[in-house]
Amino acid sequence: MTEQVHNSMRRNGENRYATCQDFLKVFDEDMPDLYQLSFFLTGDHQKGQRCFVAGIEECAKENRVFREWARVWAKRVIVENAIRELQPRRCHSSSSALLPTVCSHNQQSSGASGHFDVDAVLGLADFQRFVFVLCVLERYREHECALLLGCSASEVRVARSQAIEELAKFRPTGFDRYEGRELGGWAEALKL
Repeated sequence: MTEQVHNSMRRNGENRYATCQDFLKVFDEDMPDLYQLSFFLTGDHQKGQRCFVAGIEECAKENRVFREWARVWAKRVIVENAIRELQPRRCHSSSSALLPTVCSHNQQSSGASGHFDVDAVLGLADFQRFVFVLCVLERYREHECALLLGCSASEVRVARSQAIEELAKFRPTGFDRYEGRELGGWAEALKL
């Protein structure tokens, strides 16, 4: 009887859980973005490739994940694999000054990386790079990032600020986002 109900539910489209095929479709459609996430987190093509392939294999197993969450789950699996691979930990430096929180206002996580020098992002310390990629590019909340990395939200804030400060030093030459624009209101008051 249970098997009949289960088969009936599948025929009626009531199977709400992602199948192996659903995950393979996600990885096929989003391969460049998912690999880029893995590469940015690990900072190395070989490690990134291992995390990416492990993500495919893990997602291909039967998961009790709703179909509409398959993309998010695939990203989460890659993030968790990268964390296991590198085990990024906060390095306590002598500077404990908190920098102001800076947020990314870009709509696409993959597009956000275009505003930063890739080599500079890859040159960040593992912990800072993880925090930057997760909080700024992937838009994880501070507490989600802290839970994943096993640290406090304040450590995430500090690392994000330090990463952004470090990346600001590597602004591409000839790049001025205000070039050719009239400065108005706030920009003029702040003398940008």
